[in-house]
Amino acid sequence: MANPVWGVDSAAPVNQQLLDCVKREFGAPKVWGRYIKTVPGAADGLTAQEVSFIRRNGIKILPIYSDFRQATGYREGQTAARNAIYHAGRLGIPRNVAVFANVERFFEVDAAWIRGWVNTFYTSDYKPGIYHDPIEGGFSTAYCAAQAEDEKVRAHTILWSAEPEPGVSKASEAPAFKPQSPPCEAHVWAWQYGRDADTCPIDTNLFSPLLLSHLWT
Repeated sequence: MANPVWGVDSAAPVNQQLLDCVKREFGAPKVWGRYIKTVPGAADGLTAQEVSFIRRNGIKILPIYSDFRQATGYREGQTAARNAIYHAGRLGIPRNVAVFANVERFFEVDAAWIRGWVNTFYTSDYKPGIYHDPIEGGFSTAYCAAQAEDEKVRAHTILWSAEPEPGVSKASEAPAFKPQSPPCEAHVWAWQYGRDADTCPIDTNLFSPLLLSHLWT
């Protein structure tokens, strides 16, 4: 694989102060993961002004949808996907960009929800992505069951892994790209290898070059 690309994600909006902090403490990010809808107490949603600022600085945007607290049930997966697709369209995110469901390690998750998420995206302008923890929690079992039930899950889903977690680092000191995967075939093209940096409110990530054509440039 070609060299991975270094980047960050944040619940906080990207402004000059935060960008300067990241560049000073860690390096220049090529990708920035940001939430497409505000969730009070958890994340600020992207605004048109912020999008312009990020893109003007030559940074690709990885869109995240997080307005749900569990990931169970086919209809619930459909509903989350429809809402994510709506907000992607509202922001003007172009076709073929992946939108990542934020499935935290402590969420309940089942195969039906994953199939609902993927199948709804399959008929949309966007690609289904899922942020997950393949070790802690039930995601791996649910994902492998979902792809056994529906080939579209394996073929079209892009995964963003939260394991292993060696810790936050500068771009120049990032680990080799070796994200943990579920124990079945999976396109794990993103890896959040460090969470909750002390000096800037960001997490640090590596991204496969395969993902770059599915980011907002």
